[in-house]
Amino acid sequence: MEKESFGGILLLYLKGKLGGGAVLLLFCLIFAVVFSLYDLTAEAILYAGLLCACAGGLLLLRDFMKFYRRHRALTSLRQEIALLEESLPPAVNPLEADYQALVEKLREINNRNFTAFQTSRRESVDYYTAWVHQIKTPIAVMHMILGEEDTAEHKELLAELFRIEQYVDMVLCYFRLDSSSNDFVFRRCQLDGIIRQAVRKYAGQFVRKRIRLVYAGTDATVLTDEKWLGFILEQLLSNAVKYTEKGQVSIEVDENLTLTLRDTGIGIAPEDLPRIFEKGFTGYNGRTGKKSTGLGLYLCKRAADKLSHRIAVESEPGKGTTVRLDLRTVHLEVE
Repeated sequence: MEKESFGGILLLYLKGKLGGGAVLLLFCLIFAVVFSLYDLTAEAILYAGLLCACAGGLLLLRDFMKFYRRHRALTSLRQEIALLEESLPPAVNPLEADYQALVEKLREINNRNFTAFQTSRRESVDYYTAWVHQIKTPIAVMHMILGEEDTAEHKELLAELFRIEQYVDMVLCYFRLDSSSNDFVFRRCQLDGIIRQAVRKYAGQFVRKRIRLVYAGTDATVLTDEKWLGFILEQLLSNAVKYTEKGQVSIEVDENLTLTLRDTGIGIAPEDLPRIFEKGFTGYNGRTGKKSTGLGLYLCKRAADKLSHRIAVESEPGKGTTVRLDLRTVHLEVE
């Protein structure tokens, strides 16, 4: 919030006194007419008026300085209202006391609702966290059963089971990103290890669809959260595999710590590009049989913002998509 100028506060004060000033002028006019009817000298009228004007000016100045200090205090308080614990400044009149009582009541209601929301949110996160860990047991058992026979049918079922695992992990990440608790641990990480871990997870999908993966490695280190950066890369690889039927996916890291992931997939329609990071937005591709949830890129953007990374997407329909992830964390310092 920009700091108000002295002139702006003075103008605000004078606007509030317009009604009283109009009444005062009316009274002065009445007195002037009455004095003229009794043939009082103009000098006596002007002298009395001058004394009243001086006294009124001093009182007005005193009242304005009180208004100025109080206005500045309340403005400062408004900027830090979320951290306010103590009571509001003492009321100067009964009407202001009534307004302050309303504010205090509203704050009590807000605090009560916020506490209830936090409790409900925490219970939801705890429930889905337990659910994710429980559902992974039958998923692991199904992996073991399907892996016993190397048949085409089992390979297709394993691919679908892999998608189920993705959606299960996405549920947990969705709740953790919106959680008030801090799930981020920042440290210097070897970028190559994070990339290779994500690539290994999707290696089976690349083999299944006969898509070539090009990655030469990197010796770069980044200040980030290893788990969440891995989640972002996994979501980007998931989209690349899902929307690429033939060709290749390439990953490279330049000297400016920008990770570039390119695919030769179906691309993204120009009218969809500005909205791809919106929650629930699937676009044309997501509505043509790809069964997109509209959450993958939304979660990527949310996680990247929390990591102080920047993500951008370029695409041309029929030629592929390029995702650039700027890993420079200029706003973060290692403690």
